[in-house]
Amino acid sequence: MAQKKQAQKKKPVERAAPKTTRKAPSKAPPKALPKEAEKEKPKEIPKETRTENVVFIGRKPVMNYVIACITFFNTGENEVTVKARGRAISRAVDTIELLRRAFVKDLEVKNIDIGTEEVTREEGRKSNVSTMEITVAKSGSK
Repeated sequence: MAQKKQAQKKKPVERAAPKTTRKAPSKAPPKALPKEAEKEKPKEIPKETRTENVVFIGRKPVMNYVIACITFFNTGENEVTVKARGRAISRAVDTIELLRRAFVKDLEVKNIDIGTEEVTREEGRKSNVSTMEITVAKSGSK
């Protein structure tokens, strides 16, 4: 029995390390960037032209959108717009109510816009989808 166990043990396979060849470091100076590449440095976008402080409501949990709104307020924004379509409208209302009642006590609802968009479905059928935009602002900012 003991002989069988010893026979069953496999010996580790010894493998040779792959041979690599190294090039000698070149003594040439590094290539300079063309003047065009130097000019194309990323520029900071002025605050007026940045994308709006909008939170689009979808299928994620309500707290994710509440945190997104709080993030906008913490970065210095005074107003946040929450946009939703269709079944997500109730989630948008929940987001604003939770934000108002639990997190930002001095929050004021500035504007509520409702509307309808005509959407063409995959089958080619047209249907109407309700939309809602809720704009909220901190009471101290007008």
